[in-house]
Amino acid sequence: MDDCIFCKIVKGEIPSIKVYEDERVFAFEDINPISDGHTLIIPKAHAENIWEISEEDLAAIHIASKKIAVAIKKAINPDGIACLQLNGRAVNQVVMHYHFHLIPRLPGGPELMMTDWELKPGDMEKIKQIGEKISSGIE
Repeated sequence: MDDCIFCKIVKGEIPSIKVYEDERVFAFEDINPISDGHTLIIPKAHAENIWEISEEDLAAIHIASKKIAVAIKKAINPDGIACLQLNGRAVNQVVMHYHFHLIPRLPGGPELMMTDWELKPGDMEKIKQIGEKISSGIE
């Protein structure tokens, strides 16, 4: 896609701090990091979100994420790592090219807000109904 910033990064038209690349995947450091080591993994083929990405590219991203997470552990030894992926403007996806975040939680660092929510029991009947509805839509 001509106007996509991530497609331009893949093509080398915009500089990035590349940490990994293979035939399907490109990974680079986020220039607006939540923490040190915040890495983005993207498919080389443009896909806006989880509804558009091919199964092959999705699998390649997750295989690469394991390799990169191991390298992050060796490099900066985080206490943990958050894996985050957003789909659509309603959940604050800013760049409309599928991307998977690896966000390390460093020793002594602040909480990662996206990993800290209050657990509240849900309505089990509603949960069951929604679960059944989702299950019946799987092809």
